[in-house]
Amino acid sequence: MKKIICLMLAGVFAFSHPVAADTVSDWIEFSSRINSPLAPAAEAKVRPESARATTRVALAMFEALNAIDRRYESYVSFPESDKAASVEAAAVTAAYRVLIEHFPSVKNELNDAYAIAMEAIPNDAQREAGRQIGEQAAKAALAVGGIDPKIVQTPYRPHATVGIWTATDLPSIRPHNLAFFPWAISSAEALRSPPPPSINSARWTQDYDEVKRLGGKVSQHRTPHQSLMASYRIMPDILPSLRQTAETNGRSMVQNARMYARVYMAIDDSTLAMSAAKMHYNTWRPIVAIRNAANDGNNATQAEAGWESFLPTPNFPEYPCGHCSYAGSIAEIMVAEDGQKPMKGVRVASLSSPKAVIQILPSWNEWSQQVSDSRIYAGAHFRFANEAGENLGRSAGKAVLDKIMRPLKK
Repeated sequence: MKKIICLMLAGVFAFSHPVAADTVSDWIEFSSRINSPLAPAAEAKVRPESARATTRVALAMFEALNAIDRRYESYVSFPESDKAASVEAAAVTAAYRVLIEHFPSVKNELNDAYAIAMEAIPNDAQREAGRQIGEQAAKAALAVGGIDPKIVQTPYRPHATVGIWTATDLPSIRPHNLAFFPWAISSAEALRSPPPPSINSARWTQDYDEVKRLGGKVSQHRTPHQSLMASYRIMPDILPSLRQTAETNGRSMVQNARMYARVYMAIDDSTLAMSAAKMHYNTWRPIVAIRNAANDGNNATQAEAGWESFLPTPNFPEYPCGHCSYAGSIAEIMVAEDGQKPMKGVRVASLSSPKAVIQILPSWNEWSQQVSDSRIYAGAHFRFANEAGENLGRSAGKAVLDKIMRPLKK
């Protein structure tokens, strides 16, 4: 709870000056920290739909701002509104109402942050008009993107030989993860990756050998830099780069809200499709494949009974790569937003190494490739899964770009 309070105060102080176009970034970062995997355990006990809280915050702010400064298609058919209304009040109210709905346990802190943010807006009439727009935008955002009640959430059944013990930890991909409404794709199956290569194929053997050499707990082939990247990229934080883009001269608040909304919608759709593909293919991880290679029917793969991955292996199927779909979806949106090579580079932080400095990379493709490589160095993935994951993520990003919040025809 102390961490949350500190984050709240940081947000509050940001609103003690006249509010600029980075108001949107402030509340997106606010939301992402509350909904972070590093948040206190008490705050993690929220309903499944809160996985999309930050997406809804971005969508609500976009709809509120787009109602005042109409530039793009509305996602929820939200009407135009009072152009004299305060855009700051509209955005802050929209974000606040969504966060209160998802995280009632930090209601007091949110109330304090909201009160100080609204007090910084001097014109009473404009503030009230903006508040009303924000309230309605939040309701509209909260009504979409949830879990589809028509989807049957089937509990996972461990695959086992009758009477023979198998691991009893259930995968961390839960049935509800496959039941969300998509934002831009038609269904979770729409972007399903093609089947992984046959275990007898040359591609399987090549990728098997690569992760065995580079991804083991003890490896003579992995460099210190590669080990560092494996750890740094476990929980990537791309918000520094998104804020950098948002603070570019000449950008409007509605343009920034649109950027954040499309980034998070692409992440959500790629996560939905990736999760469904993982559970469909149920492909084994390197640690299982390498320890059991003597029985895989491929004479070119050499088993290593005690092989362990450099970093802990995630508790769900291997194919396709989730980190890679995440990176691909973001890269696709941001290249369209700010170019392949932003003037100040791609700024990347790490939630898994929070005290590390922000890394600056030359391009979105370079970042996406490093994310992919890092999963090899971690011993978590085969390269064919990385390529499939990135392709899936980029397809999700393209779907969002093609269908959502397009500029209005003049």
